[in-house]
Amino acid sequence: QVQLVESGGGLVQPGGSVRLSCVASRNRFTINVMAWYRQAPGKERELVATITRGGATNYADSVKGRFTISRNNVENTVFLQMNSLKPEDTAVYYCFSRDIYDFTYWGQGAQVTVSS
Repeated sequence: QVQLVESGGGLVQPGGSVRLSCVASRNRFTINVMAWYRQAPGKERELVATITRGGATNYADSVKGRFTISRNNVENTVFLQMNSLKPEDTAVYYCFSRDIYDFTYWGQGAQVTVSS
């Protein structure tokens, strides 16, 4: 079993920045893909960004150029740096991981609210 513990988030003004972190409690050699999803009120959960163990990244069109995903394989941590935030970025952000056996895990979620 893998536990994903998120930190960061909160209330930020439009145009501001927030950094989310997620630590996985698992042998670092078994975690493959890590990612961030988000779910806004009344909407389905959507993929924000992914990063493979080798560092290849992929982003949703809505966040390209504003968000950056990165990871530290030694510390089993994934980050999401969010810049130029917009009100429509308001959501609960979830950390996700998939291990080499294709088991998937979710964090508890971190609220990000973009409002003046």
